[in-house]
Amino acid sequence: MKIALLGYGKMGKVIERIALERGHEIVLKKDEFNTYDGLSTADVAIDFSVPSAAVSNISASFNANVPVVSGTTGWLEHYDEMIALCNEKKGGFISSSNFSLGVNIFFGLNEYLAKIMNQFDSYKVSMEEIHHIHKLDAPSGTAISLAQGVIENSNYANWTMDEAQKNEIRIEAKRIGEVPGTHTVTYDSPIDSIEIKHTAHNREGFALGAVIAAEWLAGKQGIFSMKDVLNLQ
Repeated sequence: MKIALLGYGKMGKVIERIALERGHEIVLKKDEFNTYDGLSTADVAIDFSVPSAAVSNISASFNANVPVVSGTTGWLEHYDEMIALCNEKKGGFISSSNFSLGVNIFFGLNEYLAKIMNQFDSYKVSMEEIHHIHKLDAPSGTAISLAQGVIENSNYANWTMDEAQKNEIRIEAKRIGEVPGTHTVTYDSPIDSIEIKHTAHNREGFALGAVIAAEWLAGKQGIFSMKDVLNLQ
């Protein structure tokens, strides 16, 4: 399979190594200094860039009839626009805040726990995410996805990074050293606390998940998620 890498930072390099190990060919390594030459020859594009480049990368892929796996976060105000373009071009698209197998299992656990805890008013939910100091967006896309998972399965209405009101989930974002990513969901009451936590040890899980998603998406049309890729429905 021919893969175009849109974004060639630390994650892009790990994705490249794993893709090559799995027998794929890299036909484009797109960074801020080069063009999209070679994109149209790809079977699939993997976008791990920066928020300011994501929309251009995704748009260029759809316009070149190349399906896209995007792990870039911080650009979701343009999500509906990209979905419309994907449908117009009859493209294929997977956008996820986190491609790690473990994190996607954690998403499911979080939603299940939210349904249970919605029955107990004495518990207040909050979240903490810790990432490396180079991460540009806060809170993380994974934390936002976790908050959305709670909102969709409870009486909470939204999330905030400020002091939380009754129907809000507070997310605390920390940037420390080279931490790959740690996410904690806590339900706290005057009597006790319940906590679930996912800790990434390195970037390998994110990269492997993205390559597996690309393998699955190649040749498909439509809007999909990691639940489809991993059959976690």
